[in-house]
Amino acid sequence: MILIQCRDLSFAYEGTPAVRGLNFTVTEGDYLGITGENGSGKSTLIKGILRLKAPQEGDLRMEGLKPNEIGYLPQYRAAQMDFPAGVHEVVLSGRLSSRGIRPFYSREDKRAADANLDVLGIGELRDRCYRELSGGQQQRVLIARALCAGKKLLILDEPAAGLDPVVTVELYRTLRRLNREGGLTIIMVSHDIPGAVHYAGHILHVEKDQLFFGTSAEYAASPLGKRFLGVPQEAL
Repeated sequence: MILIQCRDLSFAYEGTPAVRGLNFTVTEGDYLGITGENGSGKSTLIKGILRLKAPQEGDLRMEGLKPNEIGYLPQYRAAQMDFPAGVHEVVLSGRLSSRGIRPFYSREDKRAADANLDVLGIGELRDRCYRELSGGQQQRVLIARALCAGKKLLILDEPAAGLDPVVTVELYRTLRRLNREGGLTIIMVSHDIPGAVHYAGHILHVEKDQLFFGTSAEYAASPLGKRFLGVPQEAL
């Protein structure tokens, strides 16, 4: 089932194009890596998918996907490290959008928070203070929170930024497991192109314009992919 379909899609700020000429689809169960250098328009596209920014032109269709079925993890900020709350409270707050007018969390909400902590392999951190956790543990907590917010599509904006290489690999493996074993559709923005190619199933490469959309294997074999993956020039 197609969840997102973009045709000749462009976004701009005060008339100046930020990213343009986007033509791609995301189907249920996909793992899409959106790559490109800093300032290439990746985060702007995510804002468009989240309906936080209107297109300048083109068509963006969301099919079979409700707003409360999308979990979003924004770029990691230093301020997030000092958030004074318990782990379970942070994860549970992901249910706010689906709580409606109810003044308190339901048993279902609390069960969902516990279940997502277990899915991320951090159930033992339930009663810990969030600010006392390592960067990798905090990022897993925030992913569990995003899963509470939306169970069908997870969107992550540079989820490995600021994490050391070992923790980054653990994070990438967790996301791949959620995709392959849990059937979760994932869109991940990353300037870590080798990591995106290794773990994602499809790649969308943008540099203000769309330069590539296809499978990770096709990207790795393309001249563009070889250039960004560091293949020696004589091998191109």
